[in-house]
Amino acid sequence: MKTILLDNGHGGIINGVYQTNGKRSPIWDDGSILYEGEFTRAIVNGIIQELTVLEIPYVNLVPELTDIPLKERIKRANSYTDSILLSIHANAGGGSGFEAFTYFGVSASDRYATIFYNKFKKEFPTVKVRVDTTDGDMDKEANFYMLKHSSMPAVLTENFFMDNEHECREYLMSEHGRHRIIKYHVDAIKEIIK
Repeated sequence: MKTILLDNGHGGIINGVYQTNGKRSPIWDDGSILYEGEFTRAIVNGIIQELTVLEIPYVNLVPELTDIPLKERIKRANSYTDSILLSIHANAGGGSGFEAFTYFGVSASDRYATIFYNKFKKEFPTVKVRVDTTDGDMDKEANFYMLKHSSMPAVLTENFFMDNEHECREYLMSEHGRHRIIKYHVDAIKEIIK
């Protein structure tokens, strides 16, 4: 069975101080704010709980709260064989919805990304999915460090937009939204490894 390598994007919060410059929502009218690295750790921790119950092998690549450099993250990932890398993020830039990225070219990563798209659409049927079908599949391709330098299939998910107030509050900051984000990731992982 393949090992799922879980990468929670960016740093966490240590003694009330967020460890990554930027990578946060605007401050909303009620004073609340989302820190992407806190969100990604919550999602990874939820996935870990589910994978433990399901007896699916996993590795939390970044258990620290500090913002571990990408070079170190990929070094950790590439020390594993027979594995799949999953890097989890929240998006920004004035959009809405979900998208998944792989590195350029045709590979197993594309097939896995399609599974993440399908499970997202099943869990969030009314939410926009952002796709690029020019190469025959839904995932977008990018030169992201974690995707470019991984020695195993790798998918990076961008879960909603933290600068979109509705999506941030409804999905990224709420307990029920986070639960559903965890669920679709786990459902995809289960299909990938079966």
